[in-house]
Amino acid sequence: MDDTEVFDAVIAAADAPIYVVTVTNRSQRAGCVVGFATQVSVDPRRFLLCLSKLNYTYRVAVEASHVAVHLVDSGSHALARLFGAETGDELDKFSWCRWHPGPAGVVVLDDAAAWFAAEILERHDFGDHVGLLLTPIGGAAPSAGIEGLRADDLAGLTPGHPA
Repeated sequence: MDDTEVFDAVIAAADAPIYVVTVTNRSQRAGCVVGFATQVSVDPRRFLLCLSKLNYTYRVAVEASHVAVHLVDSGSHALARLFGAETGDELDKFSWCRWHPGPAGVVVLDDAAAWFAAEILERHDFGDHVGLLLTPIGGAAPSAGIEGLRADDLAGLTPGHPA
């Protein structure tokens, strides 16, 4: 195996968590499935979320101050399919799901297992993705027994945009 194949195999074996992120700015709302995301600090709480520069959600996030990060239950793929296989360039995803406004005007998906709203503190260019450094400002915790969706759960999904 070459270095790229080894790296890809290690990442695939880790089976990273998948989130659905929603974002609004003054005139648009958007959302997508995100596979590059992780907590990066305990005190203070910080979370790093990376958006593909090719994604409609990224273009909306450029002017946004807050986002919502949603945990999708591993047994509920419909929400992940909507936000992962469709693109906001062609479809208003929010007309196909239930949602309500949350803290700082973020869009909260009613069918998510849990979520947190966050302020965008910083943006960092990581190549084909831009990282958003977030600090949480509110949310709803998951119920007992909830297991979040993992990358392997969406193995057959054809993305609305290339990564």
